[in-house]
Amino acid sequence: MFYYGYGLDPTIILLIPAMIFALVAQGMVKSAFSTYSRVRNGKGLTGAQAARQVLDNNGLSDVRIEQISGSLTDNYDPRSRVLHLSSDVCNVDSVSAVSVACHEAGHAIQHANGYVPLKIRNGIVPVVNFASNISWILIVIGLLLLFQQSGSTSALGNLIFDIGVIAFVAVIVFHLITLPVELNASKRAIEQIETLSLVASEDIRGSRKVLRAAAMTYVAALAMAVANLLRILAIRGRD
Repeated sequence: MFYYGYGLDPTIILLIPAMIFALVAQGMVKSAFSTYSRVRNGKGLTGAQAARQVLDNNGLSDVRIEQISGSLTDNYDPRSRVLHLSSDVCNVDSVSAVSVACHEAGHAIQHANGYVPLKIRNGIVPVVNFASNISWILIVIGLLLLFQQSGSTSALGNLIFDIGVIAFVAVIVFHLITLPVELNASKRAIEQIETLSLVASEDIRGSRKVLRAAAMTYVAALAMAVANLLRILAIRGRD
């Protein structure tokens, strides 16, 4: 958060649309997951059972499924080849549970098939983690030096600020690559659900809603990152 004099930085307005979008996206995914968590899958399969069928059907019987704590903490770890399912997905036979489990199995299929966007995303994770931690520090230091209006510090401030912006752009690139990875995993999930008849026909619509709502959170994350970059550049233009 940046302040000017005794007032709030006016560039905060650039974040408002993205913040509203993010709140709506979070509300959508929670609502959809909650709604279809109360709808029992017509085939009676749990999330773990559905994921197991998807994995085995794609020649991934060596991928383990393990339960982890938390809500919506489900993930696939390509390093250990383990599919982690949260407690409200793993042994639950709801439409939401099966949908989320199959989405994560979709990531395992991507990994096995050498899906390029996933390989790129996994490859840049260490760089992005570092960039995410250092970008704001460099941006703030750069701005503080620029606001001193001193010739000797201005050049250094510009340099540090620019490095911080480049690091922040790396984070945006990560979000940009993540979006097709997640959309593709959901597409694969629906295809597997339909092909293997993992839910009753009347439950397919619910599965699509759950996965569509989840995808919106990734769109919102990208929107927030872009909005933050625009705000950073706007603040830089005020010095």
